[in-house]
Amino acid sequence: MKKEFSILNKEILYDGFFRLEKYRLKHTLYAGGWSAELGRELFVRGECVGVLLYDPHTDQVVLIEQFRVGALQQPERAWLVEIVAGAIEEGETAVETAYREALEEAGCAIEELLEISRFYTTPGACAERLTLFCGKVDSTNVGGIHGLDEEHEDILVRAVDFADAYKMLETCEIDSAIPIIALQWLALNRTTLRRRWGVAG
Repeated sequence: MKKEFSILNKEILYDGFFRLEKYRLKHTLYAGGWSAELGRELFVRGECVGVLLYDPHTDQVVLIEQFRVGALQQPERAWLVEIVAGAIEEGETAVETAYREALEEAGCAIEELLEISRFYTTPGACAERLTLFCGKVDSTNVGGIHGLDEEHEDILVRAVDFADAYKMLETCEIDSAIPIIALQWLALNRTTLRRRWGVAG
């Protein structure tokens, strides 16, 4: 099968903080030939980063909590426990964004940065592609309320023992995809990572 698609029409339905585009398109089929004409809406967010901030010496991760409009349909869960994340700004690299977002959202200076993976977050309807990092930090003075006033951010920050953070994942207290992926990665790579970052055993 030759994988091809053809865009028949594209219109912008909304262009603000995010952009919503509508497409008429068709694509080739595994069994041969072309699909029928499809109508699809695409939520355009672009390139983003997520950063799991980890202190290998205390074995703690830095978690943030903030109000999320995407969780409105479950009002009791509208404040989500997450990791630092944000959009890559024009002229910025993913690495630069990771360092900037760690300071803005958590007040943390990253000492060393390791790329974990790159993936689409919800490709059924959203164009967002995310680069996930693990950042080495000193969690000694982590905590408090952070975020940018001009972006109306109200972010609660705390350092949590890895074992407790993973329990939050297992009990669905953490129910957002990006921190779930990050913590599962850390569970698989924690021993190697701690050794790499100077913690014996």
